[in-house]
Amino acid sequence: MFDDLLVVPEFDEDADMMPLFSVDEDEETLEKEAYNSNLPLLVLKNTVLFPGIIIPITVGRDKSIKAINAAYKRDKIIGVVSQKDHKIEDPKRDDIFVIGTVARIIKLLKMPDGTTTAILQGRKRFKLTDLISEDPYLVAQTEILEYEDLKHPLQFEALVSSVKDLSQQIIQLSPNIPSEAAVMLKNIDKNKFLLNFIASNLSVKVVGKQKILELDSLEQMAETIVKQMNSELQILELKGQIESKVRGDIEKQQRDYFLNQQLKTIQEELGQNPQENEIAQLIERAKTKKWSKEVEEVFTKEITKLRRINPAVAEFSVTLNYLETLLDLPWEEYSEDNFDLKKVKDVLDKDHFGLEKVKDRILEHLAVLKLKGDMK
Repeated sequence: MFDDLLVVPEFDEDADMMPLFSVDEDEETLEKEAYNSNLPLLVLKNTVLFPGIIIPITVGRDKSIKAINAAYKRDKIIGVVSQKDHKIEDPKRDDIFVIGTVARIIKLLKMPDGTTTAILQGRKRFKLTDLISEDPYLVAQTEILEYEDLKHPLQFEALVSSVKDLSQQIIQLSPNIPSEAAVMLKNIDKNKFLLNFIASNLSVKVVGKQKILELDSLEQMAETIVKQMNSELQILELKGQIESKVRGDIEKQQRDYFLNQQLKTIQEELGQNPQENEIAQLIERAKTKKWSKEVEEVFTKEITKLRRINPAVAEFSVTLNYLETLLDLPWEEYSEDNFDLKKVKDVLDKDHFGLEKVKDRILEHLAVLKLKGDMK
């Protein structure tokens, strides 16, 4: 919402438009304006133009350029509608919405690359009643639409107040919205223009904005905008909580790593490196082991790996435990079996309380092993 409000880049019919507004708009003059019912038609792909809103666009399609030029030469008034599917390059009658906005061409610029940039200002809503011509450009028969009178003025004022409050909260939470946007909002003293400005900046798809444009009731319009803004605010708050938690976790990891590196440096300066001492002890223990060449290669490989791992990382402890397990195993060490069942029973009773069935099963197994003489 309100993205990049204070920057005026070039736009074409395929790009999202950047809505602005006129702070000195005379509402009474706007209400009294009359327009020709037959208007050249400009079809936009990815945005909806609202009354009172100014958008700069770079026109690319041949029919659109002809319509803009024709309107500019006549009275600078053009009808602007949005198309239902932005992928269609040559929209027909069924491909465009029937509710649009009458626009005045404030400025028409010829760019160095040969394209045409038009700055449009929305004036009034209209309904497309018929498509008179499709060549060389679209010409539509239109009917001007007016907003209904307010049925509940106090309720409408409360909704507008909610819109203003939610706007300030969204501006504060969103990192992509410049703080100047709050000043721009304060300069809008007409509720109708405020709602149109907010609606044009909502983070919704063209269909959602089109539904707002088609509303004849300002109260319904304000209510719809409040619902959408509440949803957007909740998303921003949740996003902020997630980013804050992730940032805190990363900062903790970075702080721990920094402190461990400092500690390591101090210990090295003092000749005290507990990790190296621990690794040296493991190597000394390994010298007494009578293990195979394969096991010795694995041990050497893991020791080399351990030296490269930061002690603060969990993998260090895992590798260290693995090496200690290798050293604790009785490689090439054998003990003589003792089949004294009475002694076995005494040891089992001393070390394990209860478990009578388990201990009986162990004694049975040893008894059979003693009689048979092998493990099978």
